[in-house]
Amino acid sequence: MTTTQAMNPSPARGRPARRRRLVAGITGLASVWGCLIASSPAVAVEEARPRIDWQECPVYSDEVLLARGITENRLPEARAVLERLECGEIDVPLDYEDPHGEQVSVAVTRLPAENQERRLGSLAVNPGGPGGSGFLMPFDLVMRNEASARLDDRYDLIGFDPRGVGYSTTPDCGRPGRGPAAPGPLTETAAREMYDDAAAWNQACGQTDPDFVGALTTENIARDLDRVRRALGERKLSFFGVSWGTRLGVVYRGLFPRGVDRMFLDSVVLPGITWDETSEARAAATERNFARFAEWLAARNAGYGLGTTADEVAATVQDLVRSYDQAPHLYTDIGVYGDGALVARMATRDSREWDRAGQALAELLSTVGAPDGPAPPAVRELAGAGGRAPQVPPGAPEPFNSATQQAIGCNGDPERPAFEETWAAYQERLAENPVTGRSGIFSAGCAGWPLPAQEGELNASRGSLVLSGHRWETAAPYEWTPMTRALVGGRVYTVGDDVHGSALRTEDCAEDVVGYFETGRIDRGCTGSPVP
Repeated sequence: MTTTQAMNPSPARGRPARRRRLVAGITGLASVWGCLIASSPAVAVEEARPRIDWQECPVYSDEVLLARGITENRLPEARAVLERLECGEIDVPLDYEDPHGEQVSVAVTRLPAENQERRLGSLAVNPGGPGGSGFLMPFDLVMRNEASARLDDRYDLIGFDPRGVGYSTTPDCGRPGRGPAAPGPLTETAAREMYDDAAAWNQACGQTDPDFVGALTTENIARDLDRVRRALGERKLSFFGVSWGTRLGVVYRGLFPRGVDRMFLDSVVLPGITWDETSEARAAATERNFARFAEWLAARNAGYGLGTTADEVAATVQDLVRSYDQAPHLYTDIGVYGDGALVARMATRDSREWDRAGQALAELLSTVGAPDGPAPPAVRELAGAGGRAPQVPPGAPEPFNSATQQAIGCNGDPERPAFEETWAAYQERLAENPVTGRSGIFSAGCAGWPLPAQEGELNASRGSLVLSGHRWETAAPYEWTPMTRALVGGRVYTVGDDVHGSALRTEDCAEDVVGYFETGRIDRGCTGSPVP
């Protein structure tokens, strides 16, 4: 922390559903501006600049930093970056239609520009989700690679936990109940049980604290971000967002067009797309990208033995899916069942993992019908987590809030599907994507969500905007990028890989991104993560 700021003791952080009112602040204003408040209180308070309460940053152990991908030899460098990080929180209205009513807290960080003499402004960053924590994202970007670190040369990097996440006010819903399905093909009976459990959780979460849970929307988070901009004293704010962070950026730009300087949105999510439409588009993109993987494997048949043509490889994988669905077996050392879904997941890895995924498929081919026992090496490496979220070390920031993800998604999605249409859509995806369809999950979406959909208004503006789409990506299919451009404007930047949100992870793309924020200029694309 810098010593020029008046610091307050750090309060307890991350309390569930914590609320505050700005009574003390309003009382203070009244004592100073008594006559003005008495004659026109709404105008005086409305025009008051929001304030960030800067505090001491949390202290993180080596274990926390190592879990964020910092190697031991870089721990001193990481500590030096954290010494520069400034942490605070800002009060924002629970309901922006009642701006002086109940308030919630949003946690904010700032990593000041290294070159203050040539400083260009503040650059807010968001990692996506929805529900992802951005509190330490400025630190992560500086530590990622040399090109990414240059963002901090001339910009103050602004991280924040959106309302509902991490150190900000969070909902008290718990995690959605999504237990693992039984091995083998999903039956209609099991799917109905999963649907009923998910719908019941949705209903319970929405009713836990409907005022707060109903206020978890992309539009409200965009308004929170603009209060951060005003509190920082910035006339305009630049923005970098990934995945759902692109939706946040589009909404922010539409609501506050005069408050945006430069905006780069990576792995663009189509605004307004529903849960079912998202699942359909992702399933099709996954099958499409497997065709590339199959060609790659066929060209290396001597090493993997899966087929000499892409069609042969596809047929081999389909046969494996059927074989393992007919006779699933337990990998006793990792507690994971080998079934058709596991086979399909091996076939859907992005190109960074094609070598290990090819080895895993070869291992699965050579062990069809094997009894329960330890997993082969590549299968163990890729499936060892069993689909579970990684363990978060004690004292680490909450990386993701799944309840907030569900709330933001369902508050913006008007669909509340019945079981029959959900099951029919799942069966259709399996039929249309015969190789990789089993990698997808059956989901009830927003069934049972008790709160009304709040569909925000989408506005285009003339401000500087770059929409970055990845040619072969599956989580944010490429076609969403030009479709978004047709809605909101901007220019398309194409990354020639299949890796979600990789624009700042590879040197050639990161150089372009940094150059854009420094000059406002950028070309039409980059190579991205190379195919092995």
